[in-house]
Amino acid sequence: MNEYAARLDSLRAASKGVALYVSALVNIRYLTGFSGSAGHLLVAEDRAALFTDSRYETQAAQQTSGLELEITFGDSRPAFADAVRKRRIKRLGFEKNRLGYAAFRFLERELPDCRLAPFDNAVEKLRIVKSAGEIDAIRRSVELNSRAFDQACRKLRPSWTERRLAAEIEFAMRKLGAAGSAFPTIVAGGSQGALPHAEPRDAKPAPKSLIVVDQGAILDGYNSDMTRMISLGLPDRRQMELFNAVLEAQQAAIDAIRPGVELQTIDRRARQILRKSKVDGKRLDELFAHSTGHGLGLEIHESPRLAPKQRKRLQEGMVVTVEPGVYLRGAAGARIEDVVAVKRNGCEVLTPTPRQLRVIE
Repeated sequence: MNEYAARLDSLRAASKGVALYVSALVNIRYLTGFSGSAGHLLVAEDRAALFTDSRYETQAAQQTSGLELEITFGDSRPAFADAVRKRRIKRLGFEKNRLGYAAFRFLERELPDCRLAPFDNAVEKLRIVKSAGEIDAIRRSVELNSRAFDQACRKLRPSWTERRLAAEIEFAMRKLGAAGSAFPTIVAGGSQGALPHAEPRDAKPAPKSLIVVDQGAILDGYNSDMTRMISLGLPDRRQMELFNAVLEAQQAAIDAIRPGVELQTIDRRARQILRKSKVDGKRLDELFAHSTGHGLGLEIHESPRLAPKQRKRLQEGMVVTVEPGVYLRGAAGARIEDVVAVKRNGCEVLTPTPRQLRVIE
């Protein structure tokens, strides 16, 4: 049995005999290998059928096996609904967190004799724990992402704007074989770095200021995510205190990662370190405005979340980011982020790029 067939069987076991309509393309890819931009998947107790249009006839045949394939000219939803009727399915589960209102109304209209049952993150729950093959795919994406960062930094000149550096990083990803960036690359220097999701400006970062670089690549469908700090000349003592505190907090969080540990514990370890330090009279944990990390894989943000009040426990095979940050409004920001895989006896940091501040003279 191949990995996709095993995933379909796991989904059937979770649905307890209810036929499922999988509408999210990322979940269809996870369950079947099909990566086209249009598709509908019906997972019944004894079979699975993929419906897509004629643009993807060859691709669907190449990427999938053991599925019924139905190729249509144009919208394949009517063919999907017709298949549900022909199979006399009386109860159809759907992804309540993924299916749009118009699509839901279509099902209601086309399947009046079929009860529509909402399922909550049915496929996403399977995706939380990665297979060895998925972890290898994430590792390759992470390594490509790191190479792109290194190549761009080696070329970096003081005359470059934030926008230029972001573009060079994304261009390097493409040259190295990435399908694209996982999200718009963040390059934010000086006071702009105090915005966690800052957009690169058409402005040069100030000399001797912390510069936040947050980037991710997509390779073979899998995402990577990394944040590193650079500067054009050595920053002053106050900025270095921010950086060093974040570096210590991140290491404390990573050191706590192992199977069985509550998600909130990882977050708490980072905040405990930041609580010990102050800048301008403010405790650094009070300047940490987001969770410590998130899962990633086929999507850049997946479960689980390393955040307060998250009582679920880490499992072997989970892959998470660890990214504490502090943001001193009007002055500077600091964030360091790595991708970490949960192993049987601890964890493995997949990101190869050194975490130290990269000072470019």
